[in-house]
Amino acid sequence: MLMQKWKLLDSEFVVNHRWCRVRRDRVELPSGEVVDDFFLNVRPDIALVLAITPDGEIIFVRQYRHGVGEILLELPAGAFEPEVEEAEAAAKREFEEETGYCVDRLNKIATLYDNPVKDTNRVHLFLAEDVTYSGERQLDRTEEIEVVLVPISEVPGKLRSGEICVAGTIAALLLVLSARFSTPLLDREMEHFKFAMD
Repeated sequence: MLMQKWKLLDSEFVVNHRWCRVRRDRVELPSGEVVDDFFLNVRPDIALVLAITPDGEIIFVRQYRHGVGEILLELPAGAFEPEVEEAEAAAKREFEEETGYCVDRLNKIATLYDNPVKDTNRVHLFLAEDVTYSGERQLDRTEEIEVVLVPISEVPGKLRSGEICVAGTIAALLLVLSARFSTPLLDREMEHFKFAMD
């Protein structure tokens, strides 16, 4: 049987705040059953940057994430409205504001869905290799961000230990490390990571 999309019958916002938008959809499933209350988080897209310094270090940020109540190590990223701003421009802006590093060129790695069950947004992953430190950060008044430089060789261990545990960050790291930085040491570390996941 051919997979079919759901049919949207009606849609309304039940929360429509600048920082939180929740939509209730009424949908008809391919079976004909109607679901009256399917709730979605209408979220802006995310632009995420995996940046590598000339010394072979990946630029991370450490910050408190209230949704999980933890201080997390992740790649610099920020939200943007794709109707207003291009993903690459948003990635460059957010990266420079959060880290104080400047980037001349970004290469698109991938576009992923964040949580396609309930969230409408996508995550746009970029690679930056030509970065220079300017020292000028422009944090929002609610942001407290520590910039952390991690040698590429130490990343697999941080993945394995769970110190790096944010999905978009992990996706970008695995895509780039497996494709671009194959060395005996890194391959061995990544093999340990794969084994730990089995």
